[in-house]
Amino acid sequence: MNKQNGGTKLYKFFIYFVLFALAISIVVPVAWVFMASVKENSEFYGNPWTLPNGLHWENFVNAWNKASMGEYMINSVIVTALALGILLVVALPASYALARFKFKGCKLLNTAFMAGLFINVNYIVVPIFLMLRDGNNWLMKVFGQGFLLNNLFVLAVVYAATALPFTIYLLSGYFVTLPHDYEEAAYIDGAGFVTTMVQIIFPMAKPSIITVILFNFLSFWNEYIISMTLMSGMGAQKTLPVGLLNLMQAQQAAAQYGMMYAGLVMVMVPTLILYICVQKQLTQGMTMGGLKG
Repeated sequence: MNKQNGGTKLYKFFIYFVLFALAISIVVPVAWVFMASVKENSEFYGNPWTLPNGLHWENFVNAWNKASMGEYMINSVIVTALALGILLVVALPASYALARFKFKGCKLLNTAFMAGLFINVNYIVVPIFLMLRDGNNWLMKVFGQGFLLNNLFVLAVVYAATALPFTIYLLSGYFVTLPHDYEEAAYIDGAGFVTTMVQIIFPMAKPSIITVILFNFLSFWNEYIISMTLMSGMGAQKTLPVGLLNLMQAQQAAAQYGMMYAGLVMVMVPTLILYICVQKQLTQGMTMGGLKG
């Protein structure tokens, strides 16, 4: 019995030690970035772990103005909001239909969306770009103007399309777990399919929807490769991650480390705030949702 208790204590100690080490490996780099964002440029040439001599808030002002981080942040907000809106409008009804109804071709659609989970988006960026480029050239020939490249709305559509497999997988798995009794009661009261879906099922699936919003927000907000590829024209409206490159080019490509880390903080803060606000709902969505049947 004592040996069993000793083994249990050793196992718990190992688990806590690993969790503590993981927490430190995450917290320390994030804290270091925040600390570095208020340092003067000269302080980076000494010991990188020393505390800043003062709070050099000018780094944020310079990043916002000189490196156009303010403009890039607005672009990121627009693209992320549009992509999330398009994604939810398409994915919510599609997930509900695939989870609750049997119709011709539903198994094929489920298989196609499941297969999409195994496709790395970074591997299909070039085909997407070539397709949009050819379409843009055709529009130029026919109408004299193209809009498929260097367009924030098109970028948002691409983001939403690439996120559909994961979103439908997660939402449909949650919808399957909901009892049919609520829908049957709504139908008896005279509610139609759309009314039942919007007013009954979607509010019940709120934890899972919030989980989807958070995961996709993080993906869209931090995405770099697709944005860099599709918004590569001169004067294009670049997003925030792509705009970080301008920090290294500011003042004739001189290394402005404080300004660069201030830009990194601008990228991280919205995601941290969103996570803090929806942490409880996120936990519910991850624990309550699951695939059945």
